[in-house]
Amino acid sequence: MEVATRRASNRTALHRPGFWQAGVLLSALVLALPVFTVFSFIFVPAGEVWSHLAETVLADYLSNSALLVLGVAFGVLLLGIPTAWVIAVYDFPGRRFFEWSLLLPLAIPAYIIAYTYTGLLDFAGPLQTGLRDSFGLEGGDYYFPEVRSLGGAVIMLSLVLYPYVFMMARSSFLGQSSSTLEAGRALGAGPLRIFLSIALPLARPAIVTGLSLALMETLADYGTVQYFGISTFTTGIFRTWFGLNDSAAAQLAALLMSFVFILILLEHYSRRRQRFYQTDGRHHHPLHHPLMGWQRYAAFAICIIPLAFGFLIPAGQLLVWALSIAEEAIDLSFLQLAGNSLLLASAAAIFTLMLALFLGYGQRLHPSKPVAVAVRFSAMGYAIPGTVIAVGVMLPFAWLDNTLDEWMRGTFDLSTGLLLSGTVFALLFSYAVRFLAVSLQSVESGLSKITPNMDDAARSLGLAPGKVLRRIHLPMMRGALLTAMLLVFVDVLKELPATLILRPFNFNTLAVRAYELASDERLADSSIAALSIVVVGIVPVILLSRAIRKSGETHE
Repeated sequence: MEVATRRASNRTALHRPGFWQAGVLLSALVLALPVFTVFSFIFVPAGEVWSHLAETVLADYLSNSALLVLGVAFGVLLLGIPTAWVIAVYDFPGRRFFEWSLLLPLAIPAYIIAYTYTGLLDFAGPLQTGLRDSFGLEGGDYYFPEVRSLGGAVIMLSLVLYPYVFMMARSSFLGQSSSTLEAGRALGAGPLRIFLSIALPLARPAIVTGLSLALMETLADYGTVQYFGISTFTTGIFRTWFGLNDSAAAQLAALLMSFVFILILLEHYSRRRQRFYQTDGRHHHPLHHPLMGWQRYAAFAICIIPLAFGFLIPAGQLLVWALSIAEEAIDLSFLQLAGNSLLLASAAAIFTLMLALFLGYGQRLHPSKPVAVAVRFSAMGYAIPGTVIAVGVMLPFAWLDNTLDEWMRGTFDLSTGLLLSGTVFALLFSYAVRFLAVSLQSVESGLSKITPNMDDAARSLGLAPGKVLRRIHLPMMRGALLTAMLLVFVDVLKELPATLILRPFNFNTLAVRAYELASDERLADSSIAALSIVVVGIVPVILLSRAIRKSGETHE
């Protein structure tokens, strides 16, 4: 009787509003502050700077961003869906290799592949030089497509972003019942008819999810469009922020953020009445039908083309450049750059993981609707471009710095200077806002595998919530926590726009250095930094491919 009373009192204490609940709500509010700050500028009256932007460049920002999104949407669907279908359904030489290697383009940031193909395809690049030497041509004797164009940007982004559609579509195709597809064959439908009439409609929700992720990355891109000289919202925010007016830059950021939210709403709207159920548990996923003759070569070609152009060729060119300059490029300054990048990425990964643990465990302790909504709001920064996050962080930080400095001057005749703006803390905070969703997803996945009965048992023995987390949950979640840290680590290592805006004076990273050297047309010199980012980026891609492989094996 005494034990039952003790357990009941512990359960009451577990759900009583306290430190964890208040902490989760406060943390979520702080993390959502940059997004709310930017969004609030929609309601600020437009000034002269905004009027000037509207009369001169706003139409270009709108049209170029829209064309870029439409082009990339077509490109990632064209590359992602056929590869996912042939990998999931057919058996041909190289299928096992392509299952994981088709994800490798995710390891190359879009701005790096843009630099690489520019070096390959420009007038002075090896391809055009070889054409002129082989056929005795001069510069005006032939036509060659301009890589630094809107079409070039569409191709670059499509090559590195199609894996989002590929992995979502492949997972959906693997989950489809083989009996459903076999019924189509029994009714006389050919492979193309089965794909278009049965498999593709069933996979539509997953494809739309992958497409929305790719398009959000497209809107967030800065390095590619800036290097190619294309005026989009991200380049406009940079120019306005550094050259004209903070409020006008914030209004541009708010407009861009509105488009991102529209994408999210469209993705949810497309699935509002979609319900798909599997009724055949014995034959859960389609069998791999062996291909014969020319069909084997066609399937191989469908897979090798995006892999070659999205990873093998650019990675190979980076390696060639890096080997040619390795002795001169790897010096003390490069080691300092690598150290800055590794320390920054490590600190951001640890900081973000601690926040994710606090929020995820707080939600587990108090699974109320306000807490759940607050946690979801705190994680929405992943859908927001880095430029928008940077503006949203800088504005409140600058206000706090100026307010504190003004009060200290008036009260103690002492200037505090900039305590938050332009510091490493501002960078870490922006990374936490941007990538919290990545870490939180892994933490929530790990927590969901631990039965609540273990919490109740530990609490009945007198353990406080913090000790339950430290002694029970953390050891059991070690794999999920390491995965969360690794994913954030690599994302921070690749992040460019937020780092460019918020970094302290004379503080560079590998991403910034690669961008600066490429902007100065020193493409070969940027290869060491770019290749370092690519090599590190391969690690989470391998983990992701293993997770998808295990998921597919559970259906077999």
